[in-house]
Amino acid sequence: MTFTPRTWVVGEVVTAALMNQEIRDQINSMLAAWTAYTPAWTAVTTNPVVNNGTITGRHMKVGRTCHTQIDLVTGSTTTYGSGGYSFSLPFTSASVGTRTGLAHVFLSQRYLGQFHVAASATTGTLFFPASGSVSNLSQAASNVPVTWANGLQLRISLTYETA
Repeated sequence: MTFTPRTWVVGEVVTAALMNQEIRDQINSMLAAWTAYTPAWTAVTTNPVVNNGTITGRHMKVGRTCHTQIDLVTGSTTTYGSGGYSFSLPFTSASVGTRTGLAHVFLSQRYLGQFHVAASATTGTLFFPASGSVSNLSQAASNVPVTWANGLQLRISLTYETA
C-alpha cells in the first residue's frame, strides 16, 4: 500500500474524515497484523515441489521498508528439484543496493546461512556453508548444507527496501 500525504490548502476545512484518513488510518496500517503470502520455491534446473510439506510467508510493509519471513517444512512427498534454490519476495526490491537476511536450516543439525536479495529482484537466493568443515558459502540446493529430507525446517528473515 502506498500512501501520499495530503497537500493542505489555505482555508480548507479540516474534517474528522480527513483527519482519520491522514492520521488514524496510517498509524493503524503500521500497527496492523502481518500479511500472509505464499512464497514460490524455485531452483536453477528443476523446481522443487512442496507436496505434503508446508511453505508460508508473511510480511509487514511500512513505507518502502518490508520485513519478511518465510517458513518451509518439508514433507514425506516433497521433491527437492535440482540446482540452487531461490524464494519469491512479496514485493520487488529497490533498484539500488543489495540486502542480506538470515536463514536457518534444521534437520539433524542446525546450519546458519544467508538470504541474498539483489537490486530490482523479485526473488532471493539462499546460501549456506557447503559442508560442516567449510566456511565459505554455496548456493543452497538439495544437498547443501545437508541432504534435504522429510522434516527439514527452513526459516528465513529479511528486511529490505521495496521498489
